[in-house]
Amino acid sequence: MEKIDAMDLKILSELQDDARKSLREIGEKLGVTEATVHNRINKLRKLGIIEKFIPVINYSRLGYDLTAVIGITAKGGKVIDVEKFLAEMPNVTAVYDVTGEYDVIAVSKFKDRESLNEFVKEIGKLEFVEKTYTMLVLNVVKESHMIDILKVFELD
Repeated sequence: MEKIDAMDLKILSELQDDARKSLREIGEKLGVTEATVHNRINKLRKLGIIEKFIPVINYSRLGYDLTAVIGITAKGGKVIDVEKFLAEMPNVTAVYDVTGEYDVIAVSKFKDRESLNEFVKEIGKLEFVEKTYTMLVLNVVKESHMIDILKVFELD
C-alpha cells in the first residue's frame, strides 16, 4: 500500500479548509505544481483516504434545530440489524457500534419534538430493540467530523 507523506497531509488540510479551492491555489500555497496536487488527490482517493467532497451544511439554518443522541440496546445477535436500520433513516447523521451500556449510538437531527418522538417510537417498535435512551443536545460546542490534520501529525 502506498504511503502518504507530509505533502499529502498538507493537501488534505487545504481541502478540509475549502474543498472548492483550485488545484492551482493549493499548489501555490504549498509550493508545488498543479499537476502534483492533482496526482496526490487522485492517490488519496484511490487509497480511500478521500471518500467524497461534500459541503458542510448548517442544518439549524434549514430548520433542523433539534439534535438527539440516542443510545440503543439490541437483543443478542441483532446489533447489526439495528445499525443497518438506523443507517437508512434520513435524519440520522451518525451510527456508532459502541462498548458500554448501549450497543449502538445514533445521532439524529429533527425540526421539532414531534418528529423526534415519532422517530424514537419507530425504533422502539423494532422487535430486536430492548431499550432506547434519548438525550437532547442543549448547546453545540463543537460539531465537526474533521480533525486538525496538521496538528495531530505535528506538521504546523
